[in-house]
Amino acid sequence: MVGVSVLGISGSVGSSTVKVLRQFPDHFSLRSFSVHSNWDVAKSLVEEFSPELICITDPMLVGQFGDSFGSTKIVYGDENLTELVNLPTVSVVVTAVVGARGVLPTIAAIEAGKKIAIANKETLVTFGPLINRLVAKHNTLMVPVDSEHNALYQLIEREKRSNIRAITLTASGGSFRNLPIEELEHVSVKQALNHPTWSMGPKITVDSAGLINKGLEVIEAHYLFGFSYDEIEVVIHPQSLTHGIIETLDGACLQYTSHPDMVYPIAHSLFYPSPTPHMLIERKPSTWKTLEFFPPDTKRYPGLDLAYQAGRAGGVAPCIFNAANEEAVALFLEEKISFTSIPRLIESALNQITNVYPETLQGYLEKDKETRIYIQNESKKGGVTT
Repeated sequence: MVGVSVLGISGSVGSSTVKVLRQFPDHFSLRSFSVHSNWDVAKSLVEEFSPELICITDPMLVGQFGDSFGSTKIVYGDENLTELVNLPTVSVVVTAVVGARGVLPTIAAIEAGKKIAIANKETLVTFGPLINRLVAKHNTLMVPVDSEHNALYQLIEREKRSNIRAITLTASGGSFRNLPIEELEHVSVKQALNHPTWSMGPKITVDSAGLINKGLEVIEAHYLFGFSYDEIEVVIHPQSLTHGIIETLDGACLQYTSHPDMVYPIAHSLFYPSPTPHMLIERKPSTWKTLEFFPPDTKRYPGLDLAYQAGRAGGVAPCIFNAANEEAVALFLEEKISFTSIPRLIESALNQITNVYPETLQGYLEKDKETRIYIQNESKKGGVTT
């Protein structure tokens, strides 16, 4: 029985992880988890799985539900997420919290020697060089949960690195892939959250609408697999059936295709290096019908080019990119700026904030904080507000 900790269990990845745990009750035991504020979900899961420890991270709810529920201990605040992963009974940590706040529990899991099923892309995007140094130092197994990176992980594992010319991440194109570009300035939050394929949280859905999510994944792929930015490509694939493609030196392309459901990569990451023991969802190739691929329009998706710019710059530029995006998306969701102001604010931050190459976590955190303050101040100026 493998003990599992899920950080962010009430989100889309977390809830899909619960589905997998239910399918394999003889293999996995949920020992700890976190939610931000959804007590109803937390209570239901405690009653179902009887974990040792849970964490409520919303600072407005500190102490509201007591220090225990039955035999389950309750702690509060982001600072206690590390407690969840450090439990001796936990072997696998699923990092499904959204944003850079996932870095400290991820580092704790690395240092504790846990296997990490990483769905928190911002940790690698923001602190990639530091995380990779720690993974190497502690010989940690880190398996990506994002459907695209998990697909590439499986494809790359089956092919010699020297025979791979390029890797390709697929993107649905988001909520506005067919909307006239001139209308993007005036789209609403409700429109942005209407994703054509996936059911995700608000922040990731907005990221997807501007292909910034794919830009974050490009940077993440660089740190996960070691490919240069010239070797990482993106294509629009509306059907969301093919999740990753590798191109070999002779020009042949190998692709990973499955029904768009997160149970596939989650199950793979939980069982790895063993195979998933039985079928999750039956979807025959005859049901795939058309598979379309075409290059992204950089005028429609300027955030993607900015991600490549940040990635190539290195240092804290990816950290600046991520922090600026997180703040800008939050402002858009609060209807304080327009959708097209998101990439404009990111570009401004990349141009105005000095890039450095820190050796410590503190150096990254300082730039993260500086960027967030900068975006808040810039959003109040003319030219970016709705």
